[in-house]
Amino acid sequence: MKKERKLLGEERRTLILQWLKETKRPMTGTELANKTNVSRQVIVQDISLLKAKNEPIIATSQGYLYLSPSSTHMYTRVIACCHTPEQTKDELYTIVDHGVTVKDVKIEHPVYGDLTASIMVSNRLEVDEFIQKINETKSAYLSQLTDGVHLHTLEADSIEKLDEACAALKQARFLIE
Repeated sequence: MKKERKLLGEERRTLILQWLKETKRPMTGTELANKTNVSRQVIVQDISLLKAKNEPIIATSQGYLYLSPSSTHMYTRVIACCHTPEQTKDELYTIVDHGVTVKDVKIEHPVYGDLTASIMVSNRLEVDEFIQKINETKSAYLSQLTDGVHLHTLEADSIEKLDEACAALKQARFLIE
């Protein structure tokens, strides 16, 4: 059985960047490590180096994404919400069911100040994967640090979709006005 060649330094980072640019889906550190025959930790370091070169790469709960400029105009809105951890799935489903992407969650921590975590979910499958990862890792939602109060940055291709998602969140009593 032939042993695969380990890709080194700049060659590896060039390929990682190319792969991330070519795909619309997130790529995990493990997936990139397997493709380059290095450890996941080396990939984490490579991503940090690429970010230091101002490459628009974000780490999401599903993996790494390259944020390429969109050809269609996207609208964003920051909203404030409050709910229990058990209601997280309902809140996220309510948003993505209206064709809206949840880009992140933000809280204001009393010691650390503003904390932001990328979520990048735009459909029920991605919501389910996000919730599953939280459960599998026994992690807490950021909103648990602030008694359920948090912000989301939402993105959609129309103002109407954002309006409809917000109206549904208000009806479900998740939206803080």
